[in-house]
Formats: sequence, C-alpha cells, structure tokens
Amino acid sequence: MVRDFRFGVGLQAARRQKSVQDWARRAEGMGYDIIHMADHLYTTAPFPMMTAMAMATEKLRVGTFVLNAGFYRPALLARDVTTLRDLSGGRFDLGLGAGYVKDEFEQAELPYPTAGQRVEWLRHVTEHMNEHAPDVPILIAGNGNKLLTLAAQRANIIGLTGGAPIGPDGDPLADRIGFIRDAAGDRFDELELNLSVIALPTDNSGVPDLSLVRRFLPELSEDEMLRTPAVFSGTPKDIADRIRELRDTYGVTYITVQQQHGEVFAKVIEELR
Repeated sequence: MVRDFRFGVGLQAARRQKSVQDWARRAEGMGYDIIHMADHLYTTAPFPMMTAMAMATEKLRVGTFVLNAGFYRPALLARDVTTLRDLSGGRFDLGLGAGYVKDEFEQAELPYPTAGQRVEWLRHVTEHMNEHAPDVPILIAGNGNKLLTLAAQRANIIGLTGGAPIGPDGDPLADRIGFIRDAAGDRFDELELNLSVIALPTDNSGVPDLSLVRRFLPELSEDEMLRTPAVFSGTPKDIADRIRELRDTYGVTYITVQQQHGEVFAKVIEELR
C-alpha cells in the first residue's frame, strides 16, 4: 500500500497568541498537515504553544519534533499528552528523542546520562506512552542503531536525519532504512518514514540556502552537502519529483521543513496535491 504524502513545518520562535495562531492558520491554508514544536531550554514551552495552535485551527495536527525524553517523568508527560490529545480532538503526534545537548541537562539541573542510558530512558518513556496513550501516534527521530531499533519496535513514525551524502561510496539513507526494516520485522509496513529537510532554495535560482547544513554538518564539502537527502535543489517541480523519488525508492512519505522555508515549500505541496 502506498501512503499519502504528509507535510510538516516547524515553528521556531513566537510568543504572542495572535502571531502563534495566525501562523498556524497560515500553515493550514498552505496545505501543511502538521506544525511541530522543538523542545529546548530558553525558547518557548511546547505544550502551551501547541494548545494555542490547535485551538485556532480545524484540521491541522500539532506535534513535538522532538521532546527530550530525559526532561520528563513518564506519568507526568502522559498527563500533558492525553490532555492535549483531548483538547485538540485527537490532532496530536508525540515526537520523542533521547536528548543530546549536555549543557541543557546541566542548566535544567539534571544529570547527563551516557548515550546508552538516554536511549534506555527513552524506551521507558515510550513504553509508558504505548500503554497509557495508545491512540497518540509516536514519532522517534534519530540515527543510531539502538535508537532506531527502539523506534522500529515501538514507534508509529520514524524520523530520519538524512545524514551523510549519497554517492558512489554508498547510500546511508538506504542503509538506515534497511536496518529499520530488519529491526521492525512484520510491523515495518505499518511504519511511516519521515525526513526532516534543512535546506531549500529561497529564490528562483534553484540553489538551496546551505546555512543550516554548514552549522550542523560543517565537515562536509559543498558538493557533499548538496548530495545529502535533507537538502533539496531546483524548482518546485524538481523538488516535487525528488519527493516522489524518495517515496518510490525509500518509502519516505512524510516531509518536514523549517519555518523559514514554509512559504517556499508550499509551492512544492501544490505540485504534489
């Protein structure tokens, strides 16, 4: 069965009710299916923001991309999750991650566990949500073997980072999806695969703005950056064709973009619907 495409956009910074809700209504009007909120200290708190956006829209889903599981106790998180699920009429996806910013743990006065311990805590939180909020879709995002094994076994949606460039030396995206397929077994066909895009053209040149890629993948050359799955180049039609290729080749049907790319990518959504 071929899944329908789904499109998300991340809201990065807004605090006033009007601006938050206006952006949510705009995103819904542009064809997005879901707005995401990140989970970092000294920015906006995700649950109040998602509640405000859900109250201002009719069909738009809201979700986290992603909560740092290390910040939460499962029973307390389940209370927030089920409350937002009910207030939104079931329009909530719970995105979870293991957490990776040591400074944020320290600033929150929490111990910074090892990578393995963080994944085990993520498992604990996920299993609690599976039991106590089974109707809330769970997205787990990451790249490592332990985390992707957990995602394959317990999540509904898997967030792929795209990571290294595709080229003559290999295809890391196909590698990761093959790993997920093996770990998921019979449930693989039930999983929705997501790719988070970090670079798009912002003008008519077709050349993507690589500023975020340089920040997160500084070790790559420009040519390598352009060959990573999370970077899209060309016209809206070119990008739409690339997304169809991602679906046909890898099974990726859920694409998310950053807020600054929201209006540009809306033209791609028009090509695909």
